[in-house]
Amino acid sequence: MEQVLIATRNIGKAAEFKQFFSRYNIQALSMMDLEQNLPDVEETGDTFEENAALKAEEISAKLGLPVLSDDSGLVIDALNGEPGVYSARYAGEVKNDEANIAKVLKNLQGVPKPERTARFVCVIALATPGKETIFRKGYCEGHIANEKRGVNGFGYDPIFIPEDCEKTMAELTAEEKNKISHRTRAIQQFDKWIKGYKKEQI
Repeated sequence: MEQVLIATRNIGKAAEFKQFFSRYNIQALSMMDLEQNLPDVEETGDTFEENAALKAEEISAKLGLPVLSDDSGLVIDALNGEPGVYSARYAGEVKNDEANIAKVLKNLQGVPKPERTARFVCVIALATPGKETIFRKGYCEGHIANEKRGVNGFGYDPIFIPEDCEKTMAELTAEEKNKISHRTRAIQQFDKWIKGYKKEQI
C-alpha cells in the first residue's frame, strides 16, 4: 500500500490523514485530488461501521485503490443512543449545528447530570480491493452540559464535557481537543495496525 485515498472533501480532515500517512511513506490523496468528480456515497447504514464501510468499499471498487473513510457522531445514553448515526442531521435533513444542539438540550430537559453520560464515537474503515475491510474505533467519553459554552470547535462541541474535564469541547483549544478527540483515538488505533502491516511488507 504505497497510496491510499481518503474519502473526504474536508480540507482539515484530509490534511490530518495526509500527515499521518506521510510518516509511513504512503501517499494519501483526498477526493479533491482526483481528476474525476465522483458522486458522494449516500450514508444509509444503521451503524457508524456500516456508513464508513459503504463509502470506503464503493469508492475502492470504482478506483481499484485502498480507500479510507471515517464516520463519527454523538451517542447519548439517556436518549437510547441518539443522535448516533444521524448526528449531522438530527434536527432535519439540512445540516444545522444550532438546531441539533437545541434538540438535544430539549430532549434532555430535567435529566440529572449523572444520567447525561455520552460519548463521541469515530470509526475508521480501510477498504482494499480483494481484501477484508479493516475497522478501528475511537471514543471520547463525557457528559452533556445543561447549556452551550465556548466558541471553538463545531457540531456538538459546545455542549459536550469530556471525562475528567470541567470545560466543554468548545472551550478547549484545538491542541487540547486533538489530544483527547475520538478521531485522534481512532487514528491511534489505526496507527497500531499500520505499523504491523508495514512490518509484514519488509
